[in-house]
Amino acid sequence: MLVAPTLVFVCLFTLFPLGEVLVGSLFKHKLNIPKYQVPVFAGFGNFTDLFKDPEFLQVVTNTGIYLLALIPLLLIAALILAFLLEGKMKGLAFFRLAAFHPTVLPLVSAATIWLFFLTPGYGLWNQFLRLFGYAGPENWAGNPSLAIFALALVAFWKNVGFLMLFFLTGLQNLDRSLVEAARMDGSGGLRLVTRIILPLIRRQTLFVTTIAFIGAFQTVDHVFVLTQGGPSGTSTLPLYYLWQLRFDRMDIGRGDAVTLMLVIALLAFTVTNTLISERHEK
Repeated sequence: MLVAPTLVFVCLFTLFPLGEVLVGSLFKHKLNIPKYQVPVFAGFGNFTDLFKDPEFLQVVTNTGIYLLALIPLLLIAALILAFLLEGKMKGLAFFRLAAFHPTVLPLVSAATIWLFFLTPGYGLWNQFLRLFGYAGPENWAGNPSLAIFALALVAFWKNVGFLMLFFLTGLQNLDRSLVEAARMDGSGGLRLVTRIILPLIRRQTLFVTTIAFIGAFQTVDHVFVLTQGGPSGTSTLPLYYLWQLRFDRMDIGRGDAVTLMLVIALLAFTVTNTLISERHEK
């Protein structure tokens, strides 16, 4: 009886839609093509077509670069901020608020702020670089080599304070007697952090890693505002590509296939991350 209300919501808003996506991914269904306006069974045709499509492969490549550029830096910076803001110092409340403030901004507002920073002609970032002798404005969001990193920069600024809170909570709940005992045994600095503190906050690290990874796959607002997937698709990320399939090209079947692959990828990462963490804990 206690589980039933939650189970009803899970079935209605998770399992049932997932079942529809699974079935829909097996059909060719394109609302803008008369031949496929009525779904036509295609088996795994949508999946094979995707992996033969250079555009989809570009999205996979973009996602890999985005994750590698964002996730490690995000986790390390959030942990360092938590260490810095966990102690006692003057103005601590102000610095905590400053670190967390970008988190409360709407996603579109955050992207718009950074659009002003990254604008080629009068953007503040280019103005700052000129102080160090950098010549010529750089179009950070319009350069094929830099656009994906511009998105990662905005996501980093927006989320680092949010992830810092979970690390900060873990540090504040540490058993101080264990830390002091380690210090008395001669552990300090990096060794104290890697051998004592990080194992003690492993569950917080597991949670932060999981939500950071899932959050990276949810990036779409920044793409709309800053790059719109360009130039030449070099900054198209999964959700933006999914939006293009479903609402721009009206390719329902291929959109369902992409959705299913996203769910499988996120589920695989979450389960693997949890198993690795629990194995180390034992």
